[in-house]
Amino acid sequence: MQTFFWRLLLISLALELPIPTRAQVTTAQSNNSRTGANLHEKRLTLANVNSKSFGKLFSRKVDGDIFAQPLYLPSLNIPGKGKRNVIFVATEHDSVYAFDLNGTTDAPLWRASLLPANSSPVPAEELDCPFISPEVGITPTPVIDTSTNTLYTLARTKENGRYMQKLHALDITNGAEKFGGPVLIEASVEGSGSGAVNRHIDFDPVRENPRAALLLAGGMVYLTWGSSCDVPRYHGWVMAYDAHSLQQIAVFNVSPNGGEGGIWQSDAGPAADQDGNIFVATGNGDFNAGAGGAGRNYGDSLLKLDGQTLAVLDYFTPFNQSDLNAQDLDLGSQGPVLLPDQPGPHAHLVVLAGKEGKLYVIDRDHMGKYRTTSDDVIQTLNLSGAYGAVAYWNGHIYYTDDTHTTSDFAVENGHLTLKGRTSKLEASAATPTVSADGTENAIVWVLATKEWNEAFRRRPAVLHAYEAANLAHELYNSEQQTQRDRAGMTVRFAIPTVADGYVLVGTSGELDVYGLLRPSGKQ
Repeated sequence: MQTFFWRLLLISLALELPIPTRAQVTTAQSNNSRTGANLHEKRLTLANVNSKSFGKLFSRKVDGDIFAQPLYLPSLNIPGKGKRNVIFVATEHDSVYAFDLNGTTDAPLWRASLLPANSSPVPAEELDCPFISPEVGITPTPVIDTSTNTLYTLARTKENGRYMQKLHALDITNGAEKFGGPVLIEASVEGSGSGAVNRHIDFDPVRENPRAALLLAGGMVYLTWGSSCDVPRYHGWVMAYDAHSLQQIAVFNVSPNGGEGGIWQSDAGPAADQDGNIFVATGNGDFNAGAGGAGRNYGDSLLKLDGQTLAVLDYFTPFNQSDLNAQDLDLGSQGPVLLPDQPGPHAHLVVLAGKEGKLYVIDRDHMGKYRTTSDDVIQTLNLSGAYGAVAYWNGHIYYTDDTHTTSDFAVENGHLTLKGRTSKLEASAATPTVSADGTENAIVWVLATKEWNEAFRRRPAVLHAYEAANLAHELYNSEQQTQRDRAGMTVRFAIPTVADGYVLVGTSGELDVYGLLRPSGKQ
């Protein structure tokens, strides 16, 4: 076995390929199943993640807030600079940065501004929503295609008084535009719903707010939209673009004969299975899909879409959808997470919760559609409301709720059983991340990201680390050594990235990098 490993190592070096077990994070929540687990973390362990050995190493200033999850590629060949371990950061000022993880200055390897002449990000006050402020540029997490060295991102701009949204394809080695990009986002579908003109609904670049992460699957880039603070008029949209030509391939509108049904998922991404099916969760909005099969509106639903046409293949809608809609208890406040194949009669599971606080375990091959008095799902757990998405590792689901608590549920024969909980955080969080070396040294990372305290003052983000097998055991938090480790001011729903012994945290105007300290206690 050792001989085989060294041969594999030499071949990889000769071909300039990364070692297969080297961690990389090219999409939100680590993979297209959105499990949020990095299983190749060999440096961070249960023994060394503590305030004596682990802490904040450095920060990198950027030109705007970082809502998008940082991405990471090791050993990337940068022309003229050699191989570098690169962090990719996108900001609300419409910039994309590539930082050398092992660099010693704030200077990036490259920075791409996606603002043309006479343009700016969209001023927040013009969107009537304070949640992303003072400007709205790049919100959703980009996605990287390592086969073509391309980073895809969606940017919002105001150009000569006109609001625009554009899909960009950037060379990850220098930030240059590729494939004839950027392309302007435009779409129209037949329908009689909110904002329809002559029985058509046009995509509105002002009201449509992209929050859920980008998805790359089957040679296509998938984009989704929701709203800014439910300001009318808006719809949920999904669009598919060819990853090489940037040609628009398919468009789906969630509520063409109604309104709303936005796809936001608290910044978590749409998921894709191995068959190329796409899974998205929608928020409050009109629903009539159960009306004799003729309805086209899918508010508060989990949708399974054909990856090529975006046609609805199957769906789940809670029986109390009308109540959820009336009370703004979005099902789509979380994004779907696809579990690895399970033993028993339900091999293909998807897990999802929403603001109501019900955690659903659903068979992806039989999602249950809509029933008027009960739900046709495998299991429903009555918990507290949640945002973002769950994380999955080694037969366990980690669920952070709006009581500021993270719970551990074991997955056993398609059902969840509570195993443990953390103590309450100082503020609400959204999507946990798990780092592990396979089944060893598993750590659950949770980032508390509520912006304001009781006195309506901005909060710093707080990074927490827990032993995955015992959530009652907190290994570390960034307030234990405040002067050294305090993070920047938080932004909503930020997701930490863990790779190669580092934890990357996006905040307001800076990237914070945590890792193992030198013996002196400093970087």
